[in-house]
Amino acid sequence: MNKQQKGFTLIELMIVLVILGLIMGVVGPKVMGYLGKSQTKTAKIQIENLSSALDMYRLEVGSYPSSSQGLNALASAPSGARGWNGPYLKKGSVPKDPWNNDYQYKRPGSNGHPYDLYSLGRDASQGGSGEDADISLWD
Repeated sequence: MNKQQKGFTLIELMIVLVILGLIMGVVGPKVMGYLGKSQTKTAKIQIENLSSALDMYRLEVGSYPSSSQGLNALASAPSGARGWNGPYLKKGSVPKDPWNNDYQYKRPGSNGHPYDLYSLGRDASQGGSGEDADISLWD
């Protein structure tokens, strides 16, 4: 009895690999674009949450934290902060932005705002466009 061997030839495997490569070439950039947009949206949501915590801090303490106290004042009481009733963040610590960088906080803020609160984006430096653009509460 002569058994026929079953399996794929090298040419069939190569054709499948080429097809998979073409599919990934079309789908891959779209997926990466969605990932970048979701990180930007996550940063905006976190900034809004931090802003709400800052407002709560101001209501209880009487003023926003100074630039030197920074966002850490939301997690642990700074010295001399009367009325502090925190922590004002659910996890008890200041989150990092989606690119694992610290959020930037400055008081007083620019353009008449009481404070500036922003992420430097993917490139972790001022300015930029697209995913590298700064993400601010006041944008």
